[in-house]
Amino acid sequence: MSIFNWLSGGKAVSEPIEAVGNVLDALFTSDEEKLDKEIIKQRLFLQPALAQAEITKAQTQHRSIFVAGARPFILWVCGLGFLFSFVINPIIQWIMPEVGSPVLPLEVMMELTLAMLGLAGLRTVEKLQGKAR
Repeated sequence: MSIFNWLSGGKAVSEPIEAVGNVLDALFTSDEEKLDKEIIKQRLFLQPALAQAEITKAQTQHRSIFVAGARPFILWVCGLGFLFSFVINPIIQWIMPEVGSPVLPLEVMMELTLAMLGLAGLRTVEKLQGKAR
């Protein structure tokens, strides 16, 4: 039993002192505490990426081509679409400008490719800004 509790006969003195101490502790944090909080925040930020990596790893090791082959197939389709749009089509237009060529939906392919590769991070940004539903 502390001397304050013994003199005051209970928590009448210790509770206000603890409350003031907690407020001061919240206001003035050391550099070490800030660094610890930053490390924890970074670990939490990486959790979705680590979970997606584990899911991708499990999918690629699956025996069925319909599970293990879905991501590579979609990436190959997008890769071939980019090859056509950025390499083949410009060469065709340069050699034969009178020939019309199809226009591929590059915005959709770019979005899909970035999402499949895990480079978008758009959902994470929405969650951090509090705009996610």
